[in-house]
Amino acid sequence: MSWKWEYAFGAEEAARTAPADFLAKVERKADELVRAAEALHIHGRVHEGGDPKGGDIIVPGGMFTYQVVVRSERVYVVQITYLGF
Repeated sequence: MSWKWEYAFGAEEAARTAPADFLAKVERKADELVRAAEALHIHGRVHEGGDPKGGDIIVPGGMFTYQVVVRSERVYVVQITYLGF
């Protein structure tokens, strides 16, 4: 399995209604998070212990909240907030 990101919970529904340019920015940042997590947790599937704390990322137009699940080798985008600024 290799590291990937995906929408979770209500973020997938919010992504259906958000503007495409805003989603492109969210997806670029999520790709960066995946690369960082993969570099930090080279052997993610055999990780023991808790997952790192997630966080909020501000992008032009809004923000999103993410969580890293190391043993699943996933970065989950759990909430998207489009503010239109």
